[in-house]
Amino acid sequence: MFARLNHDIDCILTRDPAAKSRWEVLTCYPGLHALVMHRLAHAAWTRQWYWFGRFISNISRFLTGIEIHPGAQIAAGVFIDHGMGVVIGETAIIGEGCTIYQGVTLGGTSLHKGAKRHPTLGRNVVVGAGAQVLGGYEVGDNAKIGSNAVVTKPVPAGATAVGNPARIIEQAADAQREAAASRMGFSAYGVTQNDDPLSLAMRGLIDNAATQEHQIALLWQALERLNAAAANGGTALPPDAAKTGHFEAEKLNKLIDE
Repeated sequence: MFARLNHDIDCILTRDPAAKSRWEVLTCYPGLHALVMHRLAHAAWTRQWYWFGRFISNISRFLTGIEIHPGAQIAAGVFIDHGMGVVIGETAIIGEGCTIYQGVTLGGTSLHKGAKRHPTLGRNVVVGAGAQVLGGYEVGDNAKIGSNAVVTKPVPAGATAVGNPARIIEQAADAQREAAASRMGFSAYGVTQNDDPLSLAMRGLIDNAATQEHQIALLWQALERLNAAAANGGTALPPDAAKTGHFEAEKLNKLIDE
């Protein structure tokens, strides 16, 4: 028990830059207190002392503002940061190393007793503030759930889910946007992947700049071909040179119009 408590304290010190000492974490972090009390409640629940487990859970909720059903399964190294308003349902399973921020709900959408009604989080999952993960779905290892996202379907390992309803971020598009932003002189890290109108406008500007860069590259290629055709003086050109030059001129005019 004490070894696991020490491990939890070490995890908080590693992940929270605001934590200054082990004593501070032990005495002032409600997320840690809620997890310790949940272990007692879960032990009672697994022994079929259902009322006693719920009673401990209710005391924990009153003291910490974090509601964890005693039937939930929580692995070691889980960090509930701040924690106020977190709700974790009966059949939820949380893997090792997960980080859960305030206002998160791991809830159910089914009313059938005995069914897997609540989500399963893999290892090292991060669930942002205010996110709602609903239903007996699985969130893969190292996945990230954006703030205020509403997840009602499985999330693949390593993916990022944002929005309401949540959508999976296209990794290829993100990589292209990051590269374009870097060439423009700043990092796209500041562009949040959510439905905020300002961030969507910024993403649109970055995508538009990348498209224009591609069009300029095509423009230079067309100019180089036209210059090469003019340098040949019409004697060493292939039979369809005039047609090719006309086609490149049309492409050039089209690009300029765009």
